[in-house]
Amino acid sequence: MHSHAHSHPLGGHDHHGHGHSHAPPDFGRAFAIGVVLNLTYVGIETAAGLWIDSMALLADAGHNLSDVAGLLIAWGGLTLARRAPSARFTWGLQRSPILAALANALILVAACGGIVFESVHRLLDPLPVAGNVVMLVAAVGVAINTGTALMFMRGRKGDVNVRGAYLHMLADAGVSAAVVLGGLVISQTGWAWVDPVLGLAVAAVILRGTWGLLRESLALALDAVPPGIEPAAVNDWLTGLDGVAAVHDLHIWPQGTTGAVLTAHLVMPAGHPGDEALANIAHALHHRFSIGHATLQVETGADHCRQALPEGWGGDHMH
Repeated sequence: MHSHAHSHPLGGHDHHGHGHSHAPPDFGRAFAIGVVLNLTYVGIETAAGLWIDSMALLADAGHNLSDVAGLLIAWGGLTLARRAPSARFTWGLQRSPILAALANALILVAACGGIVFESVHRLLDPLPVAGNVVMLVAAVGVAINTGTALMFMRGRKGDVNVRGAYLHMLADAGVSAAVVLGGLVISQTGWAWVDPVLGLAVAAVILRGTWGLLRESLALALDAVPPGIEPAAVNDWLTGLDGVAAVHDLHIWPQGTTGAVLTAHLVMPAGHPGDEALANIAHALHHRFSIGHATLQVETGADHCRQALPEGWGGDHMH
């Protein structure tokens, strides 16, 4: 006989003990302000870059334009994630931010390729650049990007999508600061090669900051165990519960960018422990491992299904 327990503890806000959505915080206002500010700055930076033939400004403008697209994608992902479940999408659209973060990272990688190509071309054939204009325009960028990054600071630890927006804006601020210094060097020395070198530096900074986001969002899109959850620790904790002889078919995957889902078979030879006991286990999984939705199936036959743990989960546990 098989029995199931479905628990969706959400803390003190759900008096029924059941919920079906881990809606992320609403950053709509922050995204709207960030998009408007950065789009305006892209126009200013592009015009200035074309006016004085500055590869550093044009590269930074391209970077900022890709970030505007990234902000729009991230905003759309979080908006979709807040939609209620339907008969067809029983989880709602909570995985949308994962796809948004992945698209964001891919756009930035593509932007790097364009910046490197043009910077190398300019390095081989440097053009005179007005360093003072570069400094002034880049200084505006430092202020705008820093202000935008601060709006996403409070959500950067709990959501890979918001963290992507935060890191991009912070990197932009750093890049703009470097361009300010580059403009100072150009204005003092007249070294035109400094400008395309700054373009290459911009690309390197973007690529370094994007690699982690790309790797994490791709892993989540492939249903990897979310960061911060150790599957072997979850298995050991479940196996150590009173009455549990073995655990098998344990699966953990992301519900979105902020939640996790677990299914597991608990072999309990003494019989079903009761609905309340299973609800308590699910509640403990939520608080110990941040697993918000747990489905537990109880089996009474220890030899009903013997399965080895996936490679790398540690120990000599055979279930």
